[in-house]
Formats: sequence, C-alpha cells, structure tokens
Amino acid sequence: MKRIGLLCTLLLCIFSTQSMAQVSVGEKGTLSGKVYSDYYWMAQHHNPDIEGQNGFWFRRIYLTYERQFSEAFSSRLRFEAASAGDFGSEPEMIPNVKDAYLKWQNDNHQILAGISSTPTFGLTEDVWGYRSVEKAPQDLYDYGSSRDFGLSFKGQLDKAGKLNYHFFLGNGNSNRAEIDKGKKLMLSLGYYITENIVIEGYADWNGTSNGLDTYTAQLFAGYQSESFNLGALATHQDSEPLDFEEAGVDLVSLFTNFEIQDNVKGYLRADHSFENYVGGSDNSYLPFAEGVESTFMVGGLDILLEEKIHLMPNVEAIAYGKNVFGQRPDTDIIPRLTLFYEF
Repeated sequence: MKRIGLLCTLLLCIFSTQSMAQVSVGEKGTLSGKVYSDYYWMAQHHNPDIEGQNGFWFRRIYLTYERQFSEAFSSRLRFEAASAGDFGSEPEMIPNVKDAYLKWQNDNHQILAGISSTPTFGLTEDVWGYRSVEKAPQDLYDYGSSRDFGLSFKGQLDKAGKLNYHFFLGNGNSNRAEIDKGKKLMLSLGYYITENIVIEGYADWNGTSNGLDTYTAQLFAGYQSESFNLGALATHQDSEPLDFEEAGVDLVSLFTNFEIQDNVKGYLRADHSFENYVGGSDNSYLPFAEGVESTFMVGGLDILLEEKIHLMPNVEAIAYGKNVFGQRPDTDIIPRLTLFYEF
C-alpha cells in the first residue's frame, strides 16, 4: 500500500506541475481511467482446489495521462494495476507501465516510439467490444501480447482510408525489459469493404536467442454498427522447425454483440482451440486444463446504469475434449457480475 500511495503522490505532483505549465503555454493534458471489477463464483471447475471459490476482485485498473504538444506530437502514459487472479497468492496490487510513448502523426500516418499497442488483436478487440468482460481470443490463449516496446508505424495506404496498415518492430517481450538478442516483427493489413465490413490479415515473426522462433498468421473478418457487431477469427501459430504439412488452424472464434433495447445490450462468444493450451493452468482469473482441446464460451448482458457506468452479469464456461487416456476434464462454469466504469 505504501508503494501505491507513493506512486499516486508522485503522479499528482507531476500532473499538478504540468497543469500549471499548461496554463502558461495554452496546452492541455487529460487524465482518465477505467476499472474492470467482478464478483466471481467458480461454480464448477476441473481443479477441485479452485471449485467453489468466490469473491470480489479488480481485474484491471487503468490510469492514463495524455498530452498534445502540437498538431504533430502527442504522448501517453498509462499505468495498470490488477489482482493476481491465481487463486492462491495474496499480493498487493502494484501498478506497472502499460503505455509510454511519444507519437508523431500527420493526416494519414503515425509513428509511435515506446510501449504501445501491437497489431496482434487490436481490431479483433474493437469488434468484440467487451474487453471489460474478457480478453480478445488471441490474448486469452496467449498467442501474443497487447503491448510491446519498440517502434510502431500505422496509417492509411489510400486516400479513401479503406486500406490500413500497422507495422511494429518490438522487443517481443510485451511491456517488460528486453532479455535476449531477438526482435519481433508484426504486420497487419486491414481493408474496409464497406463502411461497416472489414477484413484483416496479420502475420508476425518472433526471433529468440535460443533458436525457437515463432510464427503467427491469422485472418479476421468483422461487421460493426451502432446496434450490432459480428466477428470471425482463424489463427495459426508455429515454431521452428516449421512443418508446413501439418500446418492448420489452431484457434477459431465467433462472437457478436447486439442492442436489445435502450441501455441494454447482449454479447455472445465462442473460441475453440484445436491445440493443447500449454501454460493454460496458470492463466490469470481463468485457469484452463492442459493436454486437451478446449472450447471457451461467454454470454451476458450489458446494462448501462448511466453514461460510462456498466453493470454486466455474465457466465463463462470452458468445455474440454478427451486427453490421451480417454478422460474428459469437468466443464468449468463461472458466473460473474462485472462492474465497468470510466472516468
């Protein structure tokens, strides 16, 4: 708690100092935040040690400061704090740096230097629309990270703005420090067929010092409107040595959100992994059984209590295939009441 108090005090000092400077030069900075919190109940779980656990937690708290220096230059600093979500330890929520970048932009192009969003699942997450309920499919199954440290180039390749690109040269270690000689290259190309319909192709190469380079390719199609969203995703990831004869789709996802009435929306999603989710038992908030295929499902309501305050009852479930011994782990069922608000 002392660390958090010290950090908050430091931030307030920085923001106060910058605010006084802004008054004299006419520049503006903004401070905003987001909070994802749940009451959860592990009603049924393949791990008997976790089954029955319930309680309150903060899955994410974001505090973001943005400043516009000029028409061309701006910056963002975002801190993130979260509960451990491992159902065992009791650490305090210690903030870490989520975003820290300087951005240059003109009408059609942007260059970002520092820690910023990757192109791995940015569009998928936008169309899904409910990061407050659950991560994007690629994020949930650890196919990549939402952030990396490096140089990001993105923008439009045509005057109409239909063809978009996002290229990222990063460390390949998310928002953490570099630990090897390798780098990660990521590229997405998106094309808006109409104002509402978009398709996107994505590929990356993550080079490592131990020679176990990984490659990812995926295709996404989405429809977006004020009252209805629909998305479909197929992802493949492989590591050296590559085996093109066995190459296939590893992860598929289909999801939607839709307006039911004023101030009430619904959302549904299903992800299926054809591969064993290695490390899935350590997945925060939602431990997976390992050694089997899995199908993740979530559905719920989004009740807008007032502007920027959402109450979202939902149920998550994971169904499993049979393991090498012919046994099928129990289905995980997790009812939750999620509160999401912005300020």
